[in-house]
Amino acid sequence: MAAAAVSESWPELELAERERRRELLLTGPGLEERVRAAGGQLPPRLFTLPLLHYLEVSGCGSLRAPGPGLAQGLPQLHSLVLRRNALGPGLSPELGPLPALRVLDLSGNALEALPPGQGLGPAEPPGLPQLQSLNLSGNRLRELPADLARCAPRLQSLNLTGNCLDSFPAELFRPGALPLLSELAAADNCLRELSPDIAHLASLKVASELPRILLTGLLHVTLDLSNNQLSEIPAELADCPKLKEINFRGNKLRDKRLEKMVSGCQTRSILEYLRVGGRGGGKGKGRAEGSEKEESRRKRRERKQRREGGDGEEQDVGDAGRLLLRVLHVSENPVPLTVRVSPEVRDVRPYIVGAVVRGMDLQPGNALKRFLTSQTKLHEDLCEKRTAATLATHELRAVKGPLLYCARPPQDLKIVPLGRKEAKAKELVRQLQLEAEEQRKQKKRQSVSGLHRYLHLLDGNENYPCLVDADGDVISFPPITNSEKTKVKKTTSDLFLEVTSATSLQICKDVMDALILKMAEMKKYTLENKEEGSLSDTEADAVSGQLPDPTTNPSAGKDGPSLLVVEQVRVVDLEGSLKVVYPSKADLATAPPHVTVVR
Repeated sequence: MAAAAVSESWPELELAERERRRELLLTGPGLEERVRAAGGQLPPRLFTLPLLHYLEVSGCGSLRAPGPGLAQGLPQLHSLVLRRNALGPGLSPELGPLPALRVLDLSGNALEALPPGQGLGPAEPPGLPQLQSLNLSGNRLRELPADLARCAPRLQSLNLTGNCLDSFPAELFRPGALPLLSELAAADNCLRELSPDIAHLASLKVASELPRILLTGLLHVTLDLSNNQLSEIPAELADCPKLKEINFRGNKLRDKRLEKMVSGCQTRSILEYLRVGGRGGGKGKGRAEGSEKEESRRKRRERKQRREGGDGEEQDVGDAGRLLLRVLHVSENPVPLTVRVSPEVRDVRPYIVGAVVRGMDLQPGNALKRFLTSQTKLHEDLCEKRTAATLATHELRAVKGPLLYCARPPQDLKIVPLGRKEAKAKELVRQLQLEAEEQRKQKKRQSVSGLHRYLHLLDGNENYPCLVDADGDVISFPPITNSEKTKVKKTTSDLFLEVTSATSLQICKDVMDALILKMAEMKKYTLENKEEGSLSDTEADAVSGQLPDPTTNPSAGKDGPSLLVVEQVRVVDLEGSLKVVYPSKADLATAPPHVTVVR
């Protein structure tokens, strides 16, 4: 009877064992009660699936510890995702050793410390010898384990954003400690001091200092320490030429000129300022002042262009070096786009927000590719691999409103998916399932790729959500795909954006905020690079192609305004009663310093 009860409580485990699955996702409203019944831990039977390569348990407020047996029972695990749970204050027992683990995501928990025996794993021998990505953001960590570098010596990406850290352990920056680390994010902490020893990170140094085999993935090194309590930036960072992107915004620096620079200048200008010793830097002072004078001249040019553009009050708001996000209210828009919501989506995927953005320029170089890559990153991070939300972008000219957000049986939902021929949803899902199985067999990989990764999100749904235009064509089938009809191209300048979720309306708004602000950042880089004619290393490949014809994209011309227009989109029920409008006054409230939202 006990065994039968376990099978009934955890049917996912029985199915994974029977089908010899390599991936397992545990989430949803019923998970919390089952974990609580298991004592706040994962069921021991989970650790009898030695073939698992990918395990995710997310959004469970009753999960306080993974439970004993994980390291011994899952030796082939490559990816472990335990985000938005209640893990903490430590990990008991510790996670490692996990010899094959490459990705570990413990974000959004209640971790306060990771001491030996209650942390990530042993240091000798390394408990996580193959770990490449570690996400500890959104916890309550007051300190990092001193032996982190020895436990995970091949770490490439470390995300510590949103904790309570006031310092880094000295061992983290000892010479040779983390030779592959190329991304360090520790924004929104309480860091008071940054040791000059951070320059010892080998990945920040010139290529000749690293063996050739270690250089893969280190072409773009980033450091984000924004919104801390730093008063100084170590000048030693200027000797790290592989450092291509830094963010020190939101710190009260003693050098006020430097504080102003970190809010508006490119990384190379900041590093040059540090290289010559900052204010009063002796012989190098002239070069620093020359850089600042050039920056000042550029800002004066921008102000002059705005005055000549005659946009009055709006131009005054956009200070030099900033980009305007102009919110167009529904009442100001002669033809606002509206989304009507059918009641049957309530039981499938009830939440949706939309927005129209005008003025993007996706033509230079790899701009379109970078735009699509940013969406993929949002899907992986904020959208939690589409389990929390799914976003979609459309060529506005191909969107015929008003739109209808509804749910249809799989056999009745027809769509022309991106890069495929028209198919019913039932046929498309079946085809994707067959392709996924073929991928597993042929490539023997721990997880599938592309659309195949999201098929499990449709499990148990009798109807599938879809967005239908005024012509009756399905333009979106979340969380799986968009339609070829509204595909975004290099010539696209005006877009319709949508975010849907089965979880909450707020996550839809958060994702939409992040997407629009990312679009503003891309627009700003494009304008600056055209204006200055000399590019940073991080942007050189993005503008190496032919410049767009200003007649086809007026906002992209050299003398065009640095402006994106965001038009409100109303979501209403079938009777016309308002459900939500985006962006409201509360949305886009956390814009970065270089973006001004004009309402």
